[in-house]
Amino acid sequence: MTNPKSSDPEFSARSTAIKLSHHGGDHHQSLLPGLPDDIAQLCLSLVSPSILYSVCRSWRRLIYSASFPAYLSLYAVVLPDGQSQLEATPDPVDFYSFDPISRLWSSLPPPPSDPPPRFLFRHPAFIRRNLPIQSVSAAGKLIVLAATDDQFLPALSHPLLFDPLSGSWSRGPQLAAPRRWCAVGSAGGAVYVASGMGAGYSCDVARTIERWNLESIPDPDLAAARRRRTPPAWRRMTDMKDGKFSRDAIEAVGWRGRLCMVNVKGTAAKEGVVYDLARDCWREMPAGMLAGWRGPAAGLDEETIYLVDEGRGVLRRYDGDRDSWEDVAGCGLFRGAQQVAAGGGRVCVLCADGTRIVVVDVASPPPARMWVEEVPPGVQVVGIHIMPRLVR
Repeated sequence: MTNPKSSDPEFSARSTAIKLSHHGGDHHQSLLPGLPDDIAQLCLSLVSPSILYSVCRSWRRLIYSASFPAYLSLYAVVLPDGQSQLEATPDPVDFYSFDPISRLWSSLPPPPSDPPPRFLFRHPAFIRRNLPIQSVSAAGKLIVLAATDDQFLPALSHPLLFDPLSGSWSRGPQLAAPRRWCAVGSAGGAVYVASGMGAGYSCDVARTIERWNLESIPDPDLAAARRRRTPPAWRRMTDMKDGKFSRDAIEAVGWRGRLCMVNVKGTAAKEGVVYDLARDCWREMPAGMLAGWRGPAAGLDEETIYLVDEGRGVLRRYDGDRDSWEDVAGCGLFRGAQQVAAGGGRVCVLCADGTRIVVVDVASPPPARMWVEEVPPGVQVVGIHIMPRLVR
């Protein structure tokens, strides 16, 4: 499956080359002859980055500069491919970014830890499933929140945060209860971690939800944290009514001021809840939403939920007014899909045990256009996110 030619600045044609990219440092030339560069940049910012990239080097450099409006790119959390399931050793985790304009994968710098983080992903005691590495994107940043170490303990006491505009990592505030097998999500510029378990099962941890606000809002606690030059802390919100959401690693999907989540992945029977961000309260998931929640899901601009029905191999969209799901596109690779990410009018589906990424253009008139992106060689992708492109 190939991608039709498009000048869309968010995503472009199918990846045919996988390599690291960089730009040369030749002498300065004016962006538009006869115009100062600042005026020329205002003019060029109205042109699709995919067009600017193909014209000349100075325009190509411009679209990767911090002053040019950032278009969206695909980010991936990856592990080495092909490790035996019988090995019980932690895996080194890496991070990549796919630029839809140059159609190249670039490796991100390693997170700030020595030695680099290693997470337990495969273990002989879990033959039919892998141990989760849970991450989200919020406020234009990638946040790694939960994983398991080689002692079957939570691997992260602090979240790891990557900012594509600065190209650097930092550590977030310490979690009150480091956990794994939890629900993670983002909405309204904040990150949420709910339920799960720590070193062992705890009813208290299994019922809690914590919020970390990344947005710059007038909040006394945030101002105090800035004066101390430390990140604002996690805040405990209203507890869930029970601990039934600690059975699986699940996504909490941001949608219209709410977080929607179910307690079991896949097509099995499940329970669902909805957390109201403004009212800090929980309620049951609508019946129609719950009945159709049969696979990984993501929120597009926190307005529309897209979900892959793993059994049918169909991408579906939730209609909140009718409390029902409607089919968008079908693909054989969607069966058994691992994750969904949405942004910029595109839905990306991680398929085939982390070796294929199917991109669906949900902004174009039906039938939806689809194409396949190849992942970097020698790795297995375990998480995908859509965020602003890297600044070079």
